[in-house]
Amino acid sequence: MKTRFGLAAVLLAAVLACNFPLSPDPLLITANPPAPTAKAVVAPVETVTSVPAFEPSPSPDLVVSGKIVFTCQIFKIQAANQICILNADGSGFRRLTSDDNRQHFYPSLAPDGQSVLYASFVEANVYDLYEMTLDGQVTRLTRDLGLLVAPEVSPDGRLVAFTRWTPQTTYAIWVMNRDGSDPHQVFGPPNGSGWDPTWSPDGMQILFASDMAGTVQLYTVDLDGKNLRRVTNLPGLRGRSDWSPDGRSIVTYAGEPWHREVYLLTANGLDVRSISPPGGNSQGPSFSPDGRWVTFTAYFDHYGDDHGCEIYIMRLDGGDLRRLTDNDYCDYQPRWGP
Repeated sequence: MKTRFGLAAVLLAAVLACNFPLSPDPLLITANPPAPTAKAVVAPVETVTSVPAFEPSPSPDLVVSGKIVFTCQIFKIQAANQICILNADGSGFRRLTSDDNRQHFYPSLAPDGQSVLYASFVEANVYDLYEMTLDGQVTRLTRDLGLLVAPEVSPDGRLVAFTRWTPQTTYAIWVMNRDGSDPHQVFGPPNGSGWDPTWSPDGMQILFASDMAGTVQLYTVDLDGKNLRRVTNLPGLRGRSDWSPDGRSIVTYAGEPWHREVYLLTANGLDVRSISPPGGNSQGPSFSPDGRWVTFTAYFDHYGDDHGCEIYIMRLDGGDLRRLTDNDYCDYQPRWGP
């Protein structure tokens, strides 16, 4: 039981911060986090930016569609992480998972928008993957394969890509059939580490983060593990990214703690620009189904507050910023689906 409680304490400290350290994001939920350094941390200066909560508009130019699923902390102190969902216009908020004493992370919507995949804590060093229909029917997809997070269904609905970690190995990109059968590594040891996979629109490649070259960057790889290609050369890159529906663009995030920004880049990585407004510590972006919008986590209205991350959306040029959530706890890891 001490091991379980020890991991829970690590989870609590990590997700309350919501401002990820310089190590890969999956390190936040391992049993042995990096030791703190003696470097002084300067408290962030509070921003004066305030974003009003979005009220749906009848204007066709402002209409957004689909659903956004995300990790929601239902208790501010206990930081019980659950899975929640809302419509992209900010309406229809509801909680999907109901077990307050169990931690859930990294949700994503299936391509048809009818179910959600997510990672759930089982025991020390073990997170399993689950699929839940929107009416609450839950299927367990994995059993005791290790610490599994960030599941995402392929565009054709057949496969699931995810991150795997065990005490004996580093982070790796794995793929399995949607029913949980035939789990296997696509990229990882001995070639390097990899985490936070997302599919290309044609389902032929996986985009993921890795520090194999010394700094965290984005790479693509074919499903057979071949044709590894580096995409980015972006300082301070973190991981959680997304591929646009037309395959032409990628969104990711990078920067120093409390100064992170969302970046839009061409799929070949040659054209890179920041698109998030300043002062939000923006992270974890995901494209809308039509590719015209991005959802992400930021602190525009609660800058400097570890509990202050909310879900926002914006256009690809950073305009029309809208806050979708307004809670006393953190809402983060959003993924947009139909």
